[in-house]
Amino acid sequence: MRRIIGIDFGTKRTGIAVTDPLGLFASPMETVRTADFDSFIDEYLKKEQVEAFVVGYPVRLNNERSETVKYVDLFIKRLKKRFPGCPVHLIDERFTSRIAVQSMVDGGLKKKKRQNKALVDKISASLILQSFLDHKSGIKKL
Repeated sequence: MRRIIGIDFGTKRTGIAVTDPLGLFASPMETVRTADFDSFIDEYLKKEQVEAFVVGYPVRLNNERSETVKYVDLFIKRLKKRFPGCPVHLIDERFTSRIAVQSMVDGGLKKKKRQNKALVDKISASLILQSFLDHKSGIKKL
């Protein structure tokens, strides 16, 4: 089965999540240096087939684009060029980092672990991806 990759792009680090083989659930996979993303994804694609990418898109509360959009847009453009047959979907990423930290608190992680930005990034990527999956399947949030 083909998987879907979720991406929480950052100028320094990029969080990556992946679906299960059936494409129902998102799981955090890895956080890589953004400069190493291409080589990481190339290695992953040697082992797994990917049907789509889902990228978190930074939008402000007033629905205006944030300052980091220019970097995300360049990343998306490069992703589309490298993988022309693989669709790239955008999902509003507002509050994903806060929700990731709160889920770590709710899960009982100690403060020191919650300060690990790499962990927050890959959990954020899984939230972005799960949001896409829920939207795609018509699941409504309560």
